[in-house]
Amino acid sequence: MENIKATVNEAVTENNTAKSVGSGSLNVYATPAMLALIEKAACVALEGVLSEEETSVGTLLNVKHLAATPVGMNVSATAELIERDGRRLVFNVSASDECGVIGEGIHERFIVLSERFTEKTYAKLNK
Repeated sequence: MENIKATVNEAVTENNTAKSVGSGSLNVYATPAMLALIEKAACVALEGVLSEEETSVGTLLNVKHLAATPVGMNVSATAELIERDGRRLVFNVSASDECGVIGEGIHERFIVLSERFTEKTYAKLNK
């Protein structure tokens, strides 16, 4: 399998703390923010791999949040494709701050046809 991997970064600010996003009461990097950054890394890894008609959608995140990160630090997330079974993609994922690993696990995505997926989703409004 070709090396499909990407790393993305973001700063921890008041906007992505647990207190701000509603996932806790502390001013530390929020677990939902870490998960979103991990998904972004997987999407970036797939840039140029999928056709123009395709995209991928997240279907599973099994990630441990191992350490807290304060406002003012930077966080990076890495996603590396470790398995492809037809349209199913499995990534080994991790997140780190400037002091070390803060999260790790597995992320699964499925390749879908963008237009068909969107049409099917919005058809729910007509039911």
